[in-house]
Amino acid sequence: MRAMHRQGPTEDIDESELTVSSPKTQAAGLTAVAVALKRSVEEMGVVRTARTLARVNQVHGFDCPGCAWPEPTGHRRPAEFCENGAKAVAEEATLRTVTPEFFAAHPVAELAEKSGYWLGQQGRLTHPMVLRPGNTHYHPIRWEEAYRLIADELRALDSPDEALFYTSGRTANETAFLYQLLVRSFGTNNLPDCSNMCHESSGTALISSIGIGKGSVTIDDFGAADLIIVAGQNPGTNHPRMLSALAGAKAAGARIVAVNPLPETGLFGFRDPQSARGLTTGVDLADDFLQIRLGGDLALFQGLGRLLFEAEDRAPGTVVDRAFVDASCASFEEYEAHARTVDLDVVQVATGLTLEQLRHAADLVARSQRIIVCWAMGLTQHKHAVATIEEAANVLLMRGMIGKPGAGLCPVRGHSNVQGDRTMGIWEKAPDAFLDALDREFGITSPREHGFDTVEAIRAMRDGRAKVFVGMGGNFVSATPDTEITEAALRSCSLTVQISTKLNRSHVVHGRTALILPTLGRTDEDVHNGVRRSVSVEDSMSMVHLSTGRLKPVSDQLRSEVAIVCDLATALLGSDHPVPWARFREDYDAIRDAISHVVPGCDDFNTRVRQRNGFVLPHPPRDSREFFTTTGKANFAVNEIAWIPVPEGRLVLQTLRSHDQYNTTIYGLDDRYRGVRGGRKVVLMHPDDITGLGFADGDLVDLVTEWTDGIERRVRGFRIVAFSTPRGNAAAYYPETNPLVPLDHVAERSNTPVSKAVVIRLEAHLPDGEGA
Repeated sequence: MRAMHRQGPTEDIDESELTVSSPKTQAAGLTAVAVALKRSVEEMGVVRTARTLARVNQVHGFDCPGCAWPEPTGHRRPAEFCENGAKAVAEEATLRTVTPEFFAAHPVAELAEKSGYWLGQQGRLTHPMVLRPGNTHYHPIRWEEAYRLIADELRALDSPDEALFYTSGRTANETAFLYQLLVRSFGTNNLPDCSNMCHESSGTALISSIGIGKGSVTIDDFGAADLIIVAGQNPGTNHPRMLSALAGAKAAGARIVAVNPLPETGLFGFRDPQSARGLTTGVDLADDFLQIRLGGDLALFQGLGRLLFEAEDRAPGTVVDRAFVDASCASFEEYEAHARTVDLDVVQVATGLTLEQLRHAADLVARSQRIIVCWAMGLTQHKHAVATIEEAANVLLMRGMIGKPGAGLCPVRGHSNVQGDRTMGIWEKAPDAFLDALDREFGITSPREHGFDTVEAIRAMRDGRAKVFVGMGGNFVSATPDTEITEAALRSCSLTVQISTKLNRSHVVHGRTALILPTLGRTDEDVHNGVRRSVSVEDSMSMVHLSTGRLKPVSDQLRSEVAIVCDLATALLGSDHPVPWARFREDYDAIRDAISHVVPGCDDFNTRVRQRNGFVLPHPPRDSREFFTTTGKANFAVNEIAWIPVPEGRLVLQTLRSHDQYNTTIYGLDDRYRGVRGGRKVVLMHPDDITGLGFADGDLVDLVTEWTDGIERRVRGFRIVAFSTPRGNAAAYYPETNPLVPLDHVAERSNTPVSKAVVIRLEAHLPDGEGA
């Protein structure tokens, strides 16, 4: 046997080992290089590490399974990845394996007591496994039998709408296209995906404002910008390669403004590990730091709008781009009338910023000629998230910053192909034009009734309206809100299917029957008839390119995602179905040809995707200042100001990542930028809030949600850590705090869980939960 069967760790997290020190003032540098290499060698060994990391994000290599930050369009550096990218690769390319023998040794009840970190550290799944009703252990199952089992369960449903087909952002374009084609051929639009929980608010706002739910900038725009606003985002941990783009922009003369409740190390001291100078000398990226209160961004952008109109009054014709507004925008007069009534005293209360800070920021926006606004979950996971992003768009529209080099709107996607999945039709509300094209191409009849998004999918399982759950990648249990309700909902299903590379909590929270189907990852080679096959992905800036894995799979039982979808479709729909599933399984070029006939902007897919940098999808606002909205123009929005008052004796909590994790995957137990090591159960609080609530730094507390439904949501034994955060605000890591996020606490219009604004109270923690 190949040396690919190392055992995972036997010990789980011990929070008693947790230590806290001062936050770091510098990000990346030699420390990042050392950590990346250490983790990689531990998981992959020296030779495998060298071979694998050399191919990450290279033209003929594989796309990093981490974030969706784009590669440069020109020269690529030999190490075109970051510390967390290296961790993501090592996590997937690990030599540790989870075999049938592992499952025989560990009953599901035992695995359910383990942390998500421990489960993930066990390694790659090697065989399809089944847990049948009444069994205590998963057992091996043949692929053909697994497909029949799924097909039988699906055909036995009273309606196709009783099935849910979830997708994570790591799914490649070819798989995503076939997956939604299978689901719609079966007869439902129930395609919840991870976008519903992250950037759905961005898409909703941008479709309304500019007619397309994608950002309007390219990677080259960063080098041309003179002002970059980074709001509600922590690039140093979540998109570290973005720091290099920001450093390049700053070297070219750009000013950078950070807007965030927490001071994030990467936006202040960045040491570029790929330059000799950067290994020892940091660059202070953020020229200005607006330490805003949670949920205050809507008020901030509204306040900027008012101040920009005042600046226009002082110097007519210098602030508002009247030529652009008159030619390309609708509802400007309504927006102006509203903006001029915004109460700056209220803005100060809502944001926690001073009038001087607000005027300074407005002056920067008024004087700059090329402005980019970037954002991530800190804006999208609020009740008024859609309105917030519309207000950011308002500010840029007023200044004529759409369809202009060095300027535009930049939602930074968190998962490597989450934007591509939506392009390929993974959407519960796909437009009729897309479904019409799908039907013409394949001779099927796609359902037109909208399906369930992620929150509605949980409600449907909870209420008995959905009975089968199929997950294409991801870790649904740990990614979603209201953990207790979500777990109970999944356990009520007749069948749960997880198509996965690694063991996670979604495998041990299961329906009456459960399947684990192991799939190839980005790093694995996909060989057919001696030919290595490639898939494609789309980055945050609409660039589509190939990804080719080259590692020998850890087991000959692994199947590509394409093969799994095609084989399941054949078992479910029959060999006489009009979609050529067998051909698609064999020939990925045939899939891409079909995509070129259905998906706008993907014409001549096979030729263009093989270009050195792939190809960029059309973006009418960026490319030609065309806006396919209901008015045919870019739309100014009018929103009422809103923010989150902090009740007396309470805190507003945001959930966030540590530096040692990517989404729900926990790489390790250190968050070195924030000074937390050896554990994850911490709550970051302002020192005055700690004493004001009667606690001390280092105390153990329980966090309890206060929500209108009266259900107690509690997480136990969190250590208080004094940290720089606005008064009344607190922060803690997910998924540990996902149980605190109520299922019905969602953003208006996008239905995204509000994970950045949960009102909690603190209670002293008693051993074993006594007194709780």
